[in-house]
Amino acid sequence: MSIPYWLQQGLQRGCDWLFSYLPQNLPAREQLEKCKIISHRGEHDNKNVYENSLPAFTCLVDQGVWGMEFDIRWTKDLVPVVFHDTDCRRLFGSDTRLDEVTAQKLTSEFPQIPLLAEVIERFGKRLHLMVEIKAEHYPDPEYQNSILQQLFADLEPKRDYHFISLDPEMFRFITFVKSDIFLPVAELNARRMSEIAHQRGHGGVTGHYLLLTDALVAKHRKRGQQVGTGFITSKNCLCRELNRNIAWIFTNNALELAAIRQTLLAETTAPS
Repeated sequence: MSIPYWLQQGLQRGCDWLFSYLPQNLPAREQLEKCKIISHRGEHDNKNVYENSLPAFTCLVDQGVWGMEFDIRWTKDLVPVVFHDTDCRRLFGSDTRLDEVTAQKLTSEFPQIPLLAEVIERFGKRLHLMVEIKAEHYPDPEYQNSILQQLFADLEPKRDYHFISLDPEMFRFITFVKSDIFLPVAELNARRMSEIAHQRGHGGVTGHYLLLTDALVAKHRKRGQQVGTGFITSKNCLCRELNRNIAWIFTNNALELAAIRQTLLAETTAPS
């Protein structure tokens, strides 16, 4: 089942408003200390700073943000770039499709779009990389897998990066890592994605905080898997997720939440 994007956004904003006003207990200091905040496409407004761009990620370093989520797509000459959409219309008002132009042409016309190699070089080992594999055609899977293997060669799976996807079938194109590096992303199909993660030995599952219920979280914890939720927008929602022992906090407000976490840490007593 799917619902229109505009309706999804409206429902999400309604949930965010509600949970921002629901009081929550202060999380234990241990939960605050191991809180892993992940910036969704970086810190961006798509006016002064574009999503998935180098400036959107640079401002996260050394600011209490644990990780960054970004999308990869492939150009005509099979170079992976960091971009969400299939074309440049939403961000740049252009009909240019990424799979119809070379990487050189794409980055010369749209310098805000970085190569995956640039992102890994700048932020690998500095921020945890949550790399979203988009559902698209892989014309040369073996070659594309080898390119990704080369780019991630200096990073350690699980410690330095995970691969995530709305379509877990895309994970079959990535064969150089173990299955526990993969994290399905749930939309309205949270139970189905949860079962896929269990059946295929993935590292866990991610999705909206309202759909990943306490029961599903408990099942994954029992299996030794982790759960990430998004998109957390407020102090109360952050406290709720930490009290549920959520491993990864995905958000469009990473710097704001990092500051809130620091304030909460100051309100708790450090162990003697």
